[in-house]
Amino acid sequence: MNTSIIIDNGERVTIQRGAHGVPHIESASITGALWGMGHCHAADRGMQMLLMRILGQGRAAEFLDGSDETVEVDRFFRRMNWTGGAADEPPKMNDETRAGCEAYCAGANARFNGKAPWELRLLGYSPEPWTPEDSVLISRMAGYVSLSQSQAEIERLFVELVQAGVGRQLLEELFPGNLQGFDEELLKSITLGERIVPESVWWKHAMPAATGSNNWVVSPSRTASGKAILCNDPHLETNRLPNVWAEMTFGIDGEPYVGATMPGMPALLLGRTRDLSWGATYTFMDTVDSWVEECKDGNYLYEDNWKPFRVRMETIKRKGKSDIVVDFHENDHGVLDGDPRVEGRYLATRWSGAVSGAKSLEAATRMWTAATVPEGMEILGQLETPWNWVLADSAGNIGYQMSGLLPLRGEGVNGFMPMPGWSAEYDWQGFAEPEDLARCLNPEEGYFCTANQDLNHLAKRPPINMPMASYRADRINDVLSNNAECTVGNMQSLQYDVYSPHAKLFMDILRPLLPEGANGDILRDWDCRYDLDSKG
Repeated sequence: MNTSIIIDNGERVTIQRGAHGVPHIESASITGALWGMGHCHAADRGMQMLLMRILGQGRAAEFLDGSDETVEVDRFFRRMNWTGGAADEPPKMNDETRAGCEAYCAGANARFNGKAPWELRLLGYSPEPWTPEDSVLISRMAGYVSLSQSQAEIERLFVELVQAGVGRQLLEELFPGNLQGFDEELLKSITLGERIVPESVWWKHAMPAATGSNNWVVSPSRTASGKAILCNDPHLETNRLPNVWAEMTFGIDGEPYVGATMPGMPALLLGRTRDLSWGATYTFMDTVDSWVEECKDGNYLYEDNWKPFRVRMETIKRKGKSDIVVDFHENDHGVLDGDPRVEGRYLATRWSGAVSGAKSLEAATRMWTAATVPEGMEILGQLETPWNWVLADSAGNIGYQMSGLLPLRGEGVNGFMPMPGWSAEYDWQGFAEPEDLARCLNPEEGYFCTANQDLNHLAKRPPINMPMASYRADRINDVLSNNAECTVGNMQSLQYDVYSPHAKLFMDILRPLLPEGANGDILRDWDCRYDLDSKG
C-alpha cells in the first residue's frame, strides 16, 4: 500500500511498503523523512510508543492498572525523574534538529489523531499529542533501562555482599581491580532501602539479566571485494513483540538511506548511506555513582555543614483507587534511598545521562549527512549515552568511537563503590571529552570488533570497570585474523557462529573428569558449538 501526503511545509512525503511491510519513505528533505518516520512509528508501533511514554512518566497506575505492583513501577520511574528538565532540552537544540523533532511529532500525531491503539482504548486511554519532550524521555530511557541500569545494580549488589559478610578475598575474585578505596566499615554503616536481593527472597532474585551485542568492521585490505565491510548485531530483545528496533529505508532527494530506528525517537540510529555506515553495541561505561550521605533532621552533611535536601513531591494517581504522594529527597549526588528525617547513613545515586537529550538528538540529525569515518566519529562521540560505534566509509576507512558522559572523578576514585558524600573531593568534576574516550581510526590489524568487552586500553580516561567477558570478542577476532579475504557471505556466517571459547575453557577442565558411558561420551566429544541439535 502506498501513501502520499502533503505535509505542513508543502512537501510531499510518500510511504511505500515492500512484501515484508518495511516502510520506504520518499521525501525531498530530512525534515520530510522524519515526518514520515513519525507517521510510520505511530502506525506500526503506536502501542509501543505510548506505553513507553506512560511508563517513563510514571503514570502506569493512572492509565493502565492501579495495583500496588504497578505503583512500584511508577515509583521507580518517578525516582529516575526522566521527565524532569525534558522541556529544557528542545530549546538547546539547533534549528535543524528542532525542526526535525517537530516534524517527527507532527507525523506521529497525524497518525494518532487523538486515538490510541485499540488495546489502550479498551482501558479508556486517550493519548496526549506526542512532543519533542517525549522523544527526549525515550532517549533517556533507551540509554538506562537494562543497560546503565546493570552497572547501578551491580554496584548496589556489591554493597549488599559486603553487608552480608562476604570477605575481601572473595570480593576481589568477583570484582577484580575494583576495590580501590574499599572501606568495609563505611559500607556496613549504610541503611539500604531498595535491595537487589530482597530479604524475603534471599538469592532468588538473580543478577541483572545479561544480553550481549556485537559489531565489527573490516578494512578493504582484508576483504575479497576491496571494500570495507561492517557488521552489527545489537541484542536488544529481538525475541519479544514488539521488537525494540524498527527497520526503515529512505530516499531523500534521490539519496538512499537504510537502517534501524527506535519508535519514539527521530533518528536513524544504526544505518547506511551511500558514503557511510555505522553500527552500535552497548559499552559498559560506568556512568552511575553513589555517595554515602550522613543524614539527620532532613539534612545532609557536606564539608562540615548541614544542608537541606531538595524535596520533590510526586503524586501517583491510581486507576480506581486513591492517589499516593511520594517525596524524593535530592542533592547534587542524586536521589536519596532513604528518609533523611531519620538519622542515619543512606545512599544517594546519580546517572550522568539523567539530564540529556539535546546533544544526542543533534548528533543523530548530523549523521544523515555525515560522509566519512572521521566525521562520523566526531559526531557520534557527542552522544550522551554509552555506546560502542564502529564505522566504515566508501573511501575504505574504518573506525571505532565510544560515546557517553563519563564522569570525571577525583584521584583514586573509580566510581564502582560508594564514597563519602560529605567530602567535596569525591564529587564529579564534569565529563570527559569524546576524544579522551576509547577510539581508533584505521587500526593496523585491518579490523576492529566490540562485544561489550573491556576497551580501556584505547582510552585516555578508562571508562569501564565491569565489562562482559571477552569470549565473544576473542572468537570474532580469531576468525577475522585468520581470514585475509572476508566476504559478505562469510561475515554472515560469523554472525550465526555458535562456537564458544567459554565452553572450551570449561571442557579442557571437565573432559579428563568425565565418566565412561554414553553420557560421558556425548560431552567428551562435544565440539563446543551450541547448535540446536547438539546433545553436548
